[in-house]
Amino acid sequence: METKYIFVTGGVTSSLGKGIISASLAKLLQSRGYTVTIQKFDPYINIDPGTLNPYEHGECYVTVDGHEADLDLGHYERFTNVETTRDNNITTGRIYQNVIQKERRGDYLGKTVQIIPHITDEIKRNVKLLGTKHKFDFVITEIGGTVGDIESLPFLESVRQLKWELGKNCLVVHLTYVPYIAAAKELKTKPTQHSVKHLQEVGIQPDILVLRTEHELTSEVRRKVALFCNVEPKAVFQSIDVPSVFEVPLKMQEQGLDSVVLEKTGMPVGETPSLASWRGFLDKIYNASDVVRIGLVGKYVELPDAYKSINEALFQAATYNGRKLKLEFIHSEKLTDENIAESLKGLDGVVIAPGFGNRGIEGKFVALKYARENNMPTLGICLGMQCMVIEFARNVLGYSDANSTEMDVKTKHNVIDLMEEQKSVSNYGGTMRLGAYDCELEEGSNAATAYGSTSVKERHRHRFEFNNDYKDEFEKAGMKCVGKNPETNLVEVVEIPELKWFIGTQYHPEYTSTVLKPNPLFVDFIKAAIEK
Repeated sequence: METKYIFVTGGVTSSLGKGIISASLAKLLQSRGYTVTIQKFDPYINIDPGTLNPYEHGECYVTVDGHEADLDLGHYERFTNVETTRDNNITTGRIYQNVIQKERRGDYLGKTVQIIPHITDEIKRNVKLLGTKHKFDFVITEIGGTVGDIESLPFLESVRQLKWELGKNCLVVHLTYVPYIAAAKELKTKPTQHSVKHLQEVGIQPDILVLRTEHELTSEVRRKVALFCNVEPKAVFQSIDVPSVFEVPLKMQEQGLDSVVLEKTGMPVGETPSLASWRGFLDKIYNASDVVRIGLVGKYVELPDAYKSINEALFQAATYNGRKLKLEFIHSEKLTDENIAESLKGLDGVVIAPGFGNRGIEGKFVALKYARENNMPTLGICLGMQCMVIEFARNVLGYSDANSTEMDVKTKHNVIDLMEEQKSVSNYGGTMRLGAYDCELEEGSNAATAYGSTSVKERHRHRFEFNNDYKDEFEKAGMKCVGKNPETNLVEVVEIPELKWFIGTQYHPEYTSTVLKPNPLFVDFIKAAIEK
């Protein structure tokens, strides 16, 4: 079959949940046997979000091929179980970079390079790449930002052109907001009408409307929206607040979103899938009664999206262990020897978060010392694992000045050091050790037991590594290096076998945890926390 292209745009306001709607639609089409992928177009000038502060856009997600991407790609993978690549996340910066590189090579044969057709042609090429190169049945493209933003105009112009070029193989889903005016006790559709008018002004008529709302929309409201926005009444859907985002695919299926999409793209509708596995996951969520309390120690805890994939991996692991997750965010900058016992009081387990830089690092050492000495189940991720190593070197090996050369280039005991291949790197964007790498786990180790295997493949995002010169000292003192990269001998996993559950990973296991396939390390960590 010819690839069908679906565009998801947003209006009225940002943060309405375009990513969740895109992922939900993908799940529904996937459940009907189609191959589906989702891509995100971000209208900022950065080449990728790799150099962005988490306060800007939340966490930086890493794809299997080592691309630093928007956190929405995490939603896509968690919902669909389909790995994404650099082709799934494109920014304005990357589009312009590609066009400028072609101009410098002389590819345009002396022509004046312009937004139309050169920028829009490059956008269109990237849209269709997933269909032509990877052969997906459906490609869902989420356009970041809000209709009316100057930054989004080249993307919307490209969508307009593709609508004409692709015909029935292309449709537009527009997500808007219907506010409720409490004083008047009325739902107001005018913002939606204006948003659709914005789209129409750039030549795009949406095929489907999804109305984000906190209150049930009456059939009269939907008819009104359909009439004023030139959309069929059956193609107007509501996305009402639900207790869990994982209910959204079911709510969309109940209203027939996937059926309308198939009908409008000329595909057979067929029977409605049962989504049994998905419903089973939701049953586990709502049937869980007991609580497992986990503390997440980091420096961005006032912004939960900075650790979005970790939060989701913990939630999935708790759900599959029959527990409700009570996640407590603990600011590492505020931790001291005097308040640590009170700060971690009542917790069943602790996660030491990843990150970069010196801020909040001493608080992580304080938390790790307390967790180690009190035998609390503890998981350290990336910098969290490196902090485990440094704390152990200071308080067990007796190297009081032990550190990472990221924090102190002059430390005499550089138990964590800059990777050899990173020493000549001068540009920061996209130059870390990124993407999926093999890891061989020691037979009988806690990590291997958790995975049920001695061979795993996980994703990385780091410049610094465990210094193998200290390996023998660590192992004699009780911290074992149980996971290594088979090609480079890089230490990937450390653990203290004498403790109940104390494991650090140089990689990010949260990136591979999905709704229907939770990461085994997180599942085992939560299991240990429950047993505590």
